[in-house]
Amino acid sequence: MDGMVMEEEDDCPELVPIDTPPGPPAEQIPVTIITGYLGAGKTTLLNYILTEQHKKRIAVILNEFGEGSALEKSLAVSQAGELYEEWLELRNGCLCCSVKDNGLKAIENLMEKKGKFDYILLETTGLADPGIVTVIDAKYGLQQLTEEKADGLVNEAARQIAVADLTIINKTDLVNEEELAQIREAVRSVNGLVKILESQRSRVDLSEVLDLHSFDSKDGANLAEKLQLVKDTRPHLDKSILTVTFEVAGDLSEDALNVFIQDLLWEKMFKNKEGQPMTVIRSKGIVSFAGKAHQVMLQGVHELYDLNETPQLWEENPRINRLVFIGRNLDKNILQEQFISTVLEQAERK
Repeated sequence: MDGMVMEEEDDCPELVPIDTPPGPPAEQIPVTIITGYLGAGKTTLLNYILTEQHKKRIAVILNEFGEGSALEKSLAVSQAGELYEEWLELRNGCLCCSVKDNGLKAIENLMEKKGKFDYILLETTGLADPGIVTVIDAKYGLQQLTEEKADGLVNEAARQIAVADLTIINKTDLVNEEELAQIREAVRSVNGLVKILESQRSRVDLSEVLDLHSFDSKDGANLAEKLQLVKDTRPHLDKSILTVTFEVAGDLSEDALNVFIQDLLWEKMFKNKEGQPMTVIRSKGIVSFAGKAHQVMLQGVHELYDLNETPQLWEENPRINRLVFIGRNLDKNILQEQFISTVLEQAERK
């Protein structure tokens, strides 16, 4: 009898689901990463942001201090290689932070201080992994883009442009109109998707830098229209980096698309006509999945990629998949053929 009681007590109680309405989604704080070659004007841009009366509360994370930085004396830097950070409240409502790591810990700490700011800016060194905003020196940018690299190595300045959502061509007062047109054309030849601003002493409209919406679903509503305007680029300087774009109508299989992207980004399975593996630095697109009413946004940087549903409905619009890839040794025709044969046909067979 006791044993039976024990067994009954050991039975798992039945779980009753509680129908609680989901709470509102947490408000996201935009994060912008700023990179660029040494001397291009990154620090000047940051100093401008930190001192201008723009009525915005911005948290700036620095992970390196250049010589003569106006912020250097205000902030303590790591000693003996230990992680050290210091917060500095500035008169214009901004918050400045120095960290000696990749900035992730700093962002975590910032999230705890959420009420204090509207934007986060993360500054990386000239040779750090890529950012969203790339600052280019109008006078020396062309020279940096034409530097010959040993076989197999990508030109770093070209890679920073390839990955950017926004480029700022700075110090335009130091060049003539012809030189400015040359650097503009060089930037566009590498990245057909990027927005270009021009500045002197890094003075730009801050809303252009802060409200990029590059990786959130808000970008999805405008992205389909933006992608229609993207043109294929011809090699200009760094002969191996260019932009290819194509459109394919119809619904896709989500599983097949993942296989295609992973074969392209991770396995490097696709080769151009010369037999060189295609390497994608940046990918972007709007795709249509069978049975899904919403447009889906593809975003990728190097081998990392994400597929996110956007608020935009297809409704009566024709379901056209638009894809843009920026990278080395890309062959548009081969990519498009692979896409149609592996992703589109599988969707149709289902």
